[in-house]
Amino acid sequence: MYKIAVIAGDGTGPEMVKEGLKVLKAVSDVKGIQFDYKQYDFGSNRYLQTGETLPDSAVSELKQFDAIYLGAIGDPRVAPGILEQGILLKLRFELDLYINLRPVKLYPGVETPLKDKGPKDIDFIVVRENTESLYIGAGGFLKKGTQDEVAMQNMIMTRKGTERCIRYAFDLTRRRNKEKKLTLCGKTNVLTYAWNLWERTFNEVAGEYKDIKTDYAHVDATTMWFVKNPEWFDVIVTDNMFGDIITDLGAMIQGGMGVAAGGNINPQGVSMFEPISGSAPKYAGKNVINPIATIMAGQMMIDFLGEHEAAALIEEAVMDTIKKMKSMSAGKMGMGTDEVGDRVAEYIKKKGK
Repeated sequence: MYKIAVIAGDGTGPEMVKEGLKVLKAVSDVKGIQFDYKQYDFGSNRYLQTGETLPDSAVSELKQFDAIYLGAIGDPRVAPGILEQGILLKLRFELDLYINLRPVKLYPGVETPLKDKGPKDIDFIVVRENTESLYIGAGGFLKKGTQDEVAMQNMIMTRKGTERCIRYAFDLTRRRNKEKKLTLCGKTNVLTYAWNLWERTFNEVAGEYKDIKTDYAHVDATTMWFVKNPEWFDVIVTDNMFGDIITDLGAMIQGGMGVAAGGNINPQGVSMFEPISGSAPKYAGKNVINPIATIMAGQMMIDFLGEHEAAALIEEAVMDTIKKMKSMSAGKMGMGTDEVGDRVAEYIKKKGK
């Protein structure tokens, strides 16, 4: 029995989560896996009604779950940053979700904007440090509102945060057992203090993993190689800010936000899984949003929980369903949001018997 906290969130989040839960129900039936769900209403509606984003009591409660299944957070009725910082960043920091895990995998039948590239070329994982760098909110203003205003945003890296992320990436590269190659993505030539720490730590830890090939690429070069030669990559490890940037490019080369899922991981605690697509409020309630990313977030979740056979079945069902879809874009799929979920669930039921 796995205890799962469900935060459907804003916009199209509830629609996508509904299909994700439909798929998890199907795999539960055929594999005998039991899920105990508890729904939470954190998001824009709760904030607009109560002024509350994420109470401290909820954080303590969420620590008792095996995983968190998140739909999407974001609403144009709420000023930018309030929900993101009050819910997403608070969860990352309070639950110490120090790894952001982003598979970049092109499935057969999904179009990529890259010429002459296919599924065999686009299959890698980005490991992003998730709790440090520029995103911790350290900084401030001097003489705000005047012509002499100064704004400071501090990039803070720690040896502990850097090393645990790098070790996770080395272990993942070994488990993945593909090219057994780990690339450090940074900016050592300009950000000399922060990235000297990353580079030194990476090289020191590499000495304990003789079976793993190591590589380094500046972040700007990494974006270039994502487009020109994505087949060069196996696993990439990088900091919070650079990871945030390159994973959006990764989503585009794998077919768009509609197929990209990610995990916010605490290997020793509760972890959270979500689509990369965001809340897409303009599509809410129209049954046109692509739920594949949310379904694959659920797939990542049960794989993380150790249900590898069930996770493989979901991925197989998704790949079969994608072949029947006209596009990965909202409103152009050739079927509704609910029909996509139905097809994935039906495949699981038939194949799992």
